[in-house]
Amino acid sequence: MFESNQTDHSTTAADLHDYLAQLQAERALASLEGLDRNPVYAADLDEALAEAQNAYVLAALTEISTLRAELFGPDLG
Repeated sequence: MFESNQTDHSTTAADLHDYLAQLQAERALASLEGLDRNPVYAADLDEALAEAQNAYVLAALTEISTLRAELFGPDLG
């Protein structure tokens, strides 16, 4: 869904948070079904979780910084 090389300026932090929650739910279900014992599947899912977490944090910080700049002007110090 979200490629690390792809820049999509329409993806919000909320979108990424939802995607991260979906991946976490998939991880929980995989564990219940025993798929977490499949090293290839588990590694792929762990990588997707890490990438989604990083993208979410970056998007949230960008949105917060943008809002702060819009409200109070750029930080010149």
